Amino acid sequence: MKAVVNFSTEPDSVELREVPEPQVGEGEVVMEVDTVSVCGSDLHQWTGGHSWPVNYPVILGHEFAGRIAEAGSEVDGFSEGERVTSETAAVIDPDSPLTQEGNYHLDPNRKGFGYGVDGAMTRYVKVPARCLHKVPDELPLEIAAVTEPCCVAYNAVVANGKVAEGERVLVLGPGPIGILCGLMAKVMGAEEVAVAGLERDSKRLAVAESMGLQPLIGNILPWAKQGDGTGVHMVVDAAGVSATLRTALDAVRPKGRIVKVGWGPQPLDFSLDPLVQKNVALLGSFSHNRPIWKAVIELLASGVLDPAPIVEGTWSLQDWRDAFEQMQAGNIVKAQLKPL
Repeated sequence: MKAVVNFSTEPDSVELREVPEPQVGEGEVVMEVDTVSVCGSDLHQWTGGHSWPVNYPVILGHEFAGRIAEAGSEVDGFSEGERVTSETAAVIDPDSPLTQEGNYHLDPNRKGFGYGVDGAMTRYVKVPARCLHKVPDELPLEIAAVTEPCCVAYNAVVANGKVAEGERVLVLGPGPIGILCGLMAKVMGAEEVAVAGLERDSKRLAVAESMGLQPLIGNILPWAKQGDGTGVHMVVDAAGVSATLRTALDAVRPKGRIVKVGWGPQPLDFSLDPLVQKNVALLGSFSHNRPIWKAVIELLASGVLDPAPIVEGTWSLQDWRDAFEQMQAGNIVKAQLKPL
């Protein structure tokens, strides 16, 4: 079968290769992939700009949905033909204290699809049954394939950021995660939500605006200081670079929260004293766990959460490069691939 494989740390080390079909294990299923979404981390591995270890060569893709093609002998509760989507924690340590308390996504031995083990940019992917979630009939598989980034947004905005009704929220970075964080804040009752970017992000910001979010380019402080002049209740840093964290410190109100969900290898080149002076909570947010997945799937199935506008094109597996290039150039927010 054909697969989109990342084979080296060097830039542009991704190609379409012939790979063997996976063999099911006792507690696993083999899923036939219907749709796999392209994530910013896939692009970072393609360009060699990532900051996490990768088990080369590896098939990319960790946002996916499809149907069970084969179930292992010890799989209970799932059967062949069922529509499912999958969490990303493909390998965890069951004896880890974090795993045992339900925070397996923070297990330091965790390995995810698309970098630690083979992912879903191919026809068949092997998945531990513990990662599976059934997709309700009313939820299209194309939308189910963006459950994972919606869970990242839920974890950042709700579980960690604890957004409250009536709050003002600023998101820095109009990529898929940034826009979904803004949408999640709005769904959860934030009064005003803005997404900030650069001139080159105009197309993505237009998508954010179509979803009811305020687009910002340039100086964001006038918007942040509206109202009582003290700043926004919460800033979500979905860009990850040092400059955006500094902007977040300027924009957040005293006793506010900054949630950092974006990755970036750059060292800080400024003082964190404003964090102290303002009594601000700086929170890291990574991945998600099963309760978050259940909550997000309910939101998606009910239609309360509608991420459809960020999906701006579908490509065949053979045309993966064009999909990657369109996202990398900022022409679209998110691309999806159809392996079949």
